[in-house]
Amino acid sequence: MLNTIQNKLALSKKGAKVFIKGTLCTTLLDIALMLPALFVFLFLEEYLTKVLNPSATIKHGYGYYVILGLAFMAVIFIIAMIQYKSTYTTIYEESANRRISLAEKLRKLPLAFFGKKNLSDLTATIMEDNVALEHTFSHAVPQLFASIISIVLIAVGLFFYNWQLALSLFWVVPLAAAILLIAKRKIEKENKIGYKYKRDVSEAIQEGLDTVQEIKSYNQEETYLKDLDTTIDVYEKWLIKGELLIGVFVNASSALLKLGLASVVIVGANMVATGATSLYVYFIFLMISASIYNPINEVFANLAALLYLNVRINRMNDMQAMPIQQGGNHFTPDHYDIEFRNVDFSYEDNNQVLKNVTFTAKQGEITALVGPSGGGKSTSARLAARFWDIDNGQITLGGRDIGEIDPETLLMHYSVVFQDVVLFNASVMENIRLGKRDASDEDVLQMAKLAQCDEFVRKMADGYNTIIGENGNTLSGGERQRISIARALLKDAPIVLLDEATASLDVENETKIQAGISELVKDKTVLIIAHRMRTVANADKIVVLENGHVAETGSPEALKKQKGIFSKMVELQMQPDLM
Repeated sequence: MLNTIQNKLALSKKGAKVFIKGTLCTTLLDIALMLPALFVFLFLEEYLTKVLNPSATIKHGYGYYVILGLAFMAVIFIIAMIQYKSTYTTIYEESANRRISLAEKLRKLPLAFFGKKNLSDLTATIMEDNVALEHTFSHAVPQLFASIISIVLIAVGLFFYNWQLALSLFWVVPLAAAILLIAKRKIEKENKIGYKYKRDVSEAIQEGLDTVQEIKSYNQEETYLKDLDTTIDVYEKWLIKGELLIGVFVNASSALLKLGLASVVIVGANMVATGATSLYVYFIFLMISASIYNPINEVFANLAALLYLNVRINRMNDMQAMPIQQGGNHFTPDHYDIEFRNVDFSYEDNNQVLKNVTFTAKQGEITALVGPSGGGKSTSARLAARFWDIDNGQITLGGRDIGEIDPETLLMHYSVVFQDVVLFNASVMENIRLGKRDASDEDVLQMAKLAQCDEFVRKMADGYNTIIGENGNTLSGGERQRISIARALLKDAPIVLLDEATASLDVENETKIQAGISELVKDKTVLIIAHRMRTVANADKIVVLENGHVAETGSPEALKKQKGIFSKMVELQMQPDLM
């Protein structure tokens, strides 16, 4: 039962137990809320009997009923407190655990997953879907199950007490439920469509924020806003349609429940008139009918959230079911040679990027990956760090298959500088210290000077304590790149991956920073990717990748003599600028 609840509701084992407890407590509260009706029933049974039969003896005085009333109030209060904690406080704790679980899952997923998901979609799953589940589980789902259980228990008791009045009270419940069951499939289908429309709006807004410079520079504001308006209009129309659809069926069910009160009035009055029941029994059923439908109406009011739940739970379960990258946590190689052996890789089916790639990057040497755009250079470098898992072949580090090593353990041995630098909304000091969290300020400053950061950082208002904005938006491209290189220098890992590390630098700064890079790569395994041939002029080995396979390999001098792809690339870049 626990496993079923876990899978159906995307809960942890502890969360499933909490959910069961919350449902039982809510059931008890629903039953406890009927105690006022029981109190009135007991009081009227005794005192109405005295009115109708003056010779009857009253067993309990007013003091007894005062104490009984206070006891009932205390019971309701205690159960309500327990129910609140079990369905709100603990549900919020489960929601926090779910977010942590998702974060841990994302941490272990291969980067291929993130390539298939956009930012707005991931954000919606982590934040919006969790908030929706949190609200639904605290306000609707336990109440749904509790309402069903409590209604059944109360109905059984009332049927034993007076089946005619009980039947007149409950005959509407299965009919109201039938209306919703008939509409359930249609509503769920519409919810899936609506969720897609909602994601379209989020993605359109996210795209506008990401590409605002391009939109403005090409005077496409009007076109973008027109497309965004169209997307929002589609979603708005669905919202109106969806609310109308749900409103029709929910209100129809609620209206049908009202007939239960009318039938109790008619049936009860007839039974009292014919002597089939007493006046106080009739009165008690009237009181019960005024409150018995409240739990059901509460569920109906949350129907949209309940039926919307499956869409969100399925998305959550899909993410949790994604295969993660695993491997051993112990890795102490004798050397740091990286070897590609007949490696095949594709981002998507029928879109192969690397085909039978074989080469070796030796420790103490600089291995440069060059070639035409789209040849597989950046892909190869990322595969070397197990950012993705290959389709066929083998990649080894120090003779060990990297597929057998946990990615986080593996990356402890890598310093990586990408062309697209990622910085955090923190100080310059903390952005560099990310390379080595326990580094002293002196170590950070030393690496910053090697990476040619010191000069521009000293000019900032707060120097190394200056907050640089989201992704370093207060810095130039070259400044951001130099901070990234300083970070890699600080990590001082035995393997260095440089993907267009100096692409954002002018010739003067590129020349200056080569000294820092020379320190970074000394006695290490280095994979460098560059389009500028001057950047790889001092490489020990060149691997030319074209259309996903190794076209040439050798030293720069040897490849120049072959008059092949590398030689042509060097010649083209040596030609004078026609502009």
